Amino acid sequence: TRRGSSRRIDPEAAAQAAASGALVIVDVREMGEFTTGHPPGARHVPVDEVATRAAELAEIDGPVAFICRSGMRSARAVAVLRGTGIEAKNVRGGMLAWERSGLPVETGRPRRATRTKTTRREDR
Repeated sequence: TRRGSSRRIDPEAAAQAAASGALVIVDVREMGEFTTGHPPGARHVPVDEVATRAAELAEIDGPVAFICRSGMRSARAVAVLRGTGIEAKNVRGGMLAWERSGLPVETGRPRRATRTKTTRREDR
């Protein structure tokens, strides 16, 4: 196994896990890129804000998969969060691979505030 491979997830697995609520996808591209197409329900945190918003990301209950255009910026996001306790994964191949796989894409700005706390399991 290549080093760091456990920190990657294929687009199909990410889409399935996100659809079932077992994973939260965070798009780390700039807003202009995000609005042209992103995974359904994805949160938006530009890569340059990941470090400063780590506490917010830590409040997500469960694993987080980061996605960008090709996988480079999302790999940076995963590296920034290494050691924080956040279970962070990189969507292999980014949105290019997501779209090639025929997975669903939403357009437009985020539907909800990206700073909203998620409901923790014990609060349900």
